[in-house]
Amino acid sequence: MAAQALLEFEATITDRGQTTVPSAIRNMLGVKKGTIVFKGLEDGTVIIERKSIADDNDDPVIGNFLAFLEADMAASPQRLVPLSKDLLDRSAELTDGVEVDLDARLDDE
Repeated sequence: MAAQALLEFEATITDRGQTTVPSAIRNMLGVKKGTIVFKGLEDGTVIIERKSIADDNDDPVIGNFLAFLEADMAASPQRLVPLSKDLLDRSAELTDGVEVDLDARLDDE
């Protein structure tokens, strides 16, 4: 038995193959920019889902490192200390004038 749609909206696809996810759908999913995943099924159905936090940790090295940090912080919370003002100031000096586009594609190098 097929699932029944809770919401249904028409959308236009541009010449560049782009469309806008209607605000009611974004609100229903509780998503913002860059946080959805499209899944195409064999029967032609397309599912739009929130991107899960686990999707950000697909790299096993990063995932294992983050798990290690989490376990270490839980086991020894007394070792967590705030950054010193000197280190923060030095970091600010090193990054002064550096522009970062978080949406830019990373080079293979």
